[in-house]
Amino acid sequence: MEMLRQKLSLLPEKPGVYLMKDSSGKIIYVGKAKVLKNRVRSYFTGSHDGKTQKMIGNIADFEYMVTDSEVEALVLECNLIKKHNPKFNVLLRDDKSYPYLTITEETHPRIMVTRQIKPGNGKYFGPYPNATAAREAARLLNRLFPFRKCRQIPHRPCLYFHLEQCLGPCCQSIPPQSYEEMRKEVTKFLKGGQEKIVQLLEEKMLSASDSLRFELAQEYRDLINSLKALAEKQNITLTDFTDRDVLGYATSADLMCVQIFYLRQGKLLARDSFVFPYYAEAEDAFISFVAQFYSEHPVWPQEILLPPCDTEALGRLFPVGVPKRGQKRDLVELATTNAQTTIHDEVSLEAKRAEEIKQALATLAELLNLPDVSLIEAFDISNTAGTNPVAGMVQFLHGKPNRTGYRKFGIQPMETSDDTASLRQVVERRYARLLAEAAPFPDLILVDGGKGQIRAACQALDKLALTLPVAGLVKDDRHRTAGLLNMEGDLLPLPHNSPLFHLLERIQDEVHRFAITFHRQQRAKKMILSALDGIPGIGPRRRQLLLRHFQSVEAIRLAGLPELLAAGLPQNTAQAVYDFFRQQQAAAVQSEVPAESPPG
Repeated sequence: MEMLRQKLSLLPEKPGVYLMKDSSGKIIYVGKAKVLKNRVRSYFTGSHDGKTQKMIGNIADFEYMVTDSEVEALVLECNLIKKHNPKFNVLLRDDKSYPYLTITEETHPRIMVTRQIKPGNGKYFGPYPNATAAREAARLLNRLFPFRKCRQIPHRPCLYFHLEQCLGPCCQSIPPQSYEEMRKEVTKFLKGGQEKIVQLLEEKMLSASDSLRFELAQEYRDLINSLKALAEKQNITLTDFTDRDVLGYATSADLMCVQIFYLRQGKLLARDSFVFPYYAEAEDAFISFVAQFYSEHPVWPQEILLPPCDTEALGRLFPVGVPKRGQKRDLVELATTNAQTTIHDEVSLEAKRAEEIKQALATLAELLNLPDVSLIEAFDISNTAGTNPVAGMVQFLHGKPNRTGYRKFGIQPMETSDDTASLRQVVERRYARLLAEAAPFPDLILVDGGKGQIRAACQALDKLALTLPVAGLVKDDRHRTAGLLNMEGDLLPLPHNSPLFHLLERIQDEVHRFAITFHRQQRAKKMILSALDGIPGIGPRRRQLLLRHFQSVEAIRLAGLPELLAAGLPQNTAQAVYDFFRQQQAAAVQSEVPAESPPG
């Protein structure tokens, strides 16, 4: 404490970022401050609520970084949170990406939906709240503007050309300025230029009708109706056709909920809800969320509306504003009301879930004659017809997934290779390691299977001279949780509507998901390794690059040269990959052509 007092006395009266550390030196919280001296000292003086006190009780040391402005402090805070993942900060996970519309940067561009932003690959619009909204917008734009529709340019005109929905690069030369004009028109349209588009379509409809091209005229009429319906079907709209996000937030004792309404072209398309624990002041936690959320998205809406808060720093980074009156303020209040409803429901559900988990664990301990089952580790083996065998282990602490305790295992070669032998190997490896590390053991081991799997796990434990309880989760013929076996192989009573059944079902589903995901990853790596083996210029790093970009070997096989270049391959390597698969296709077609019969 004496060291902390001395460091507190040296704090400057300047903006900056502070990093709180625990006794092991690990960073547990990152915060920003207009005045470092005032903010950091506030943690060590006066009284605090329970959640803040929980964080303060873990602080053993701190360090700080001075910045020239609060804006720099906000940016630095975001970067340090991403780098260190502090325990007590609002953390935005990367498991959710948003779709964008893009006009590709190709000789003959296309309108596409993508979740990956790559500078130089095209012009991006968005983000859209979900894939359905993005695809609907792309479908409409593709009907309105004659961009290329085909993945690869064919050798003759297709239906899109005859419907005047494609300029036809397959049959004629297209000047670059034609595409540039269309890009400008798309930008105008997405910024509210629907009225001009409707007028243009009405002119084309009348022209097509006068030329007796009634099918084309009907297509224009349908497009006009689609645009008018889009403008009329939204209940919540603003008439300025602006893309904007509207945010509101609410808190409970430990949780914060942030609601985001997505308005595109003035119309409410969808909403998102984020619920997370927070430990700072509510406004600071909200501002930190906003900064992290929009720093993850390289394309922002034209306007971001927030409830009353200090937007001085945010406003220099993002197009944020706090509406004082009118419909915009009503929308912010609506988002806030939705956040309050969500947080109330979340707190009520969490209390109910906690009670059910407590009841389920008590029943499980009673059924297995165990004093406690707070820490459970569950194993599952995954393979395809015996190939690429792997194992997954999940850890549940107090009835909830503890993902830092999850483990993956590649199965090492054995004389006898089956699921029970694999399980025996994995259990032995897992608990031999815990022995070596003097780490705590679980209160219960669950294996996916019946008597054979229980016996294999017990044999592995016996080899290590360990006595740990093991139980088996058996499945029915539909591969669903059916029951629980104890170490003696007895099937224990387990009503399917009980909290215990639901808990065990969650554990079994989670370990199966974790194991099979790992198995698919390993299998995909081997597939791409064999599929790309021998192509000049393709080594391990570029194989990984292609797999990350295209997600499958089949997508690589079908990719055109521009797409391979867009994935990050140099010109000669992209050409080699393209030629390799075209030669494969040609060979496959040739092998299917029957040989001509000899004369006579």
